[in-house]
Amino acid sequence: MYSPRFHHFLVRLRRSALFRGRLHLLAPVSLLLVVLFFSVSFFLSSQSRGESFGTVSVSPFQALLRSIGIASDDELGLHGESDQITLEEGENDPSLGIEKRTVRKGDTIYSILIAAGLSPTEVHQLTSQLKGNNTIKGFRAGRSYEIESDRKGRFIRFSWQSSPSVTIHLVRDINNRILKVNQETIAFDTRIATLEGTLSTSLAKELRSRNRGSLNPQLTRILSSRLDFRKDIHSGATYRILCQEHWNGKSFIGTGDILAVEIRSKGRRFNAYQYTDNKGNTAYYDEKGRAMIQGRTLFIQPCRYRHVSSGFGYRVHPITRQRQFHGGVDLTAPVGTPVRAVADGRITYRGRDGSAGNMVTITHGNGLHTMYLHLNRFSPATRYGKMIQQGDIIGYVGSTGRSTGSHLDFRIVRNGRPQNPLTALTLKAPQKALSASELSGFTARMARYRQQLGGAQQVIVADTERAVDPML
Repeated sequence: MYSPRFHHFLVRLRRSALFRGRLHLLAPVSLLLVVLFFSVSFFLSSQSRGESFGTVSVSPFQALLRSIGIASDDELGLHGESDQITLEEGENDPSLGIEKRTVRKGDTIYSILIAAGLSPTEVHQLTSQLKGNNTIKGFRAGRSYEIESDRKGRFIRFSWQSSPSVTIHLVRDINNRILKVNQETIAFDTRIATLEGTLSTSLAKELRSRNRGSLNPQLTRILSSRLDFRKDIHSGATYRILCQEHWNGKSFIGTGDILAVEIRSKGRRFNAYQYTDNKGNTAYYDEKGRAMIQGRTLFIQPCRYRHVSSGFGYRVHPITRQRQFHGGVDLTAPVGTPVRAVADGRITYRGRDGSAGNMVTITHGNGLHTMYLHLNRFSPATRYGKMIQQGDIIGYVGSTGRSTGSHLDFRIVRNGRPQNPLTALTLKAPQKALSASELSGFTARMARYRQQLGGAQQVIVADTERAVDPML
């Protein structure tokens, strides 16, 4: 009943030093043989009944691993493309020790870091990276700061808000122990602003002169399918732009989304209005409710990678050496390569997850999720429940969990089932006109935008939302 390979294993075991040693080894060896016997018997009986794991045949060695509790499946336990994925939600971060403190008179960055467990050499490595950085002036008595450590009390992060718009993070990577300084820009207030004028040069130069040059890439993306900015926009053209702006009191921090844009040039009109439909999809439409073809994919690349080391589907796993299903794509990249959210969404999982290592899951609505596995570390601003935008850094490439080298295991899940990420990354964003049921809502929103665009003041503040401090 048992195979020649297993018989050969028993012969080699009998001739080994275990059986030539002392008699006290007999009991554990006998126990091992009993476990092996029942494990193989279990596999043979299962095979004879025609049972299988998933949609691919299972080798005797793989079945033996499973029978004694050693999984050799996909990192998330998938056996095939038709498997339903159970998506975890929450935060399972081994570094949950976060203390919020206040800088006291006489405190220095050096004294705080030494008290947090860093050596003088390590403190020097960090502070030397701050030389010439004016943000260091924001560290003074009365300011709040955070110290984060892992469950063993080892230092991970020291953060403080150096100005109303900037937070500084001094971080030690828990895997390679490298010490780095990261700077995070903070937005406090979101205001609605109207910009308008008559062009004497290009629109791009006009916006840069008004410190609103960050709107140019958005305008290009929204309108590039309808006009050529060099040929169609001439001197004397008029423009009106309704957009979000981020402010802290009287200090301008940056721009947000464009909500509406209207351009008039030599009798031609170019209009676009942002609208979110009943399914939660946000896009830009002209005054008739026709989608502006933005010439972009639905998703961006999650990171800059060298090559795809393992594709979607069945493969020979590099560790178990067994043919099994792989529910994502492995993108080879150096440790520390930034990993970005491929689309707008909300973080529904952040933490350690067994073979997946450090992992982030983002939900994008309509049953769509993206997953980022084997991360070296998380972005300091990445927290469970946080809303993020396409392109935000959520972590950095690593090799945590069950991994043979530095790479990002990127996955897309739709309605609980794995999708081929390489196919999904080439999908175009929806480019269709609004339905009749949606058109009335869009028309009402467009009328509101036009009312705001027609205001007498150049900058209109409306519906100011005071954001919660993301760090403290």
